[in-house]
Amino acid sequence: MVFESKHPLVKHKLALLRDMNTEPKQFRELVNELAVLIGYEAAADLPTREVDVHTPMGTAVEAQLDAKIGLIPILRAGLGMVDPIWDLIPNAEVWHIGMWRDEETLEPVWYYNKLEGTPRIGTAFILDPMLATGGSALATIDVVKQWGVARIKFLALIAAPEGIAAVHAAHPDVAIYTAAIDSHLNDIGYIVPGLGDAGDRQFGTITSSS
Repeated sequence: MVFESKHPLVKHKLALLRDMNTEPKQFRELVNELAVLIGYEAAADLPTREVDVHTPMGTAVEAQLDAKIGLIPILRAGLGMVDPIWDLIPNAEVWHIGMWRDEETLEPVWYYNKLEGTPRIGTAFILDPMLATGGSALATIDVVKQWGVARIKFLALIAAPEGIAAVHAAHPDVAIYTAAIDSHLNDIGYIVPGLGDAGDRQFGTITSSS
């Protein structure tokens, strides 16, 4: 399943995010704002339970979340999506996965895995602004499933058809939520039209070769 947002606010903010003239500060703010909107949509089917709430005028039967959520950002670009979604779901746990992409092979290279012990979460939101080749997504989904989490959602700001196809071929049960599905990957594995390197643009580390 792929959920591509059609919301006008998402499209407006995405246009600003893509702009090559957007400075890192505004870029980070836009990542934050888009993550809230995508996270809101990804949380739409979380289970709830009925509770009695005593108001000044009586008792209301309302719903509260009945699920333990884990936020799993793929370092480093995924960090920018954590705090806004954590604000939406303040009782969520945050676990970190670190990998970088080998620019020659386009394969993910692990350098950090904080998943340990028996998971207490029932649903994992994997966070990464870009779903490009799908290599990092597949590696992370594999390790999260091995950890013992059965329900996984992948949240991205921009996705390429190649990455979506790779995830669905290996993990058809993983839902993908994104602000946009772009055209294709270029010969160096970047999304077109995309927005460049999301990590570099967030952290101000763009070089002449980026």
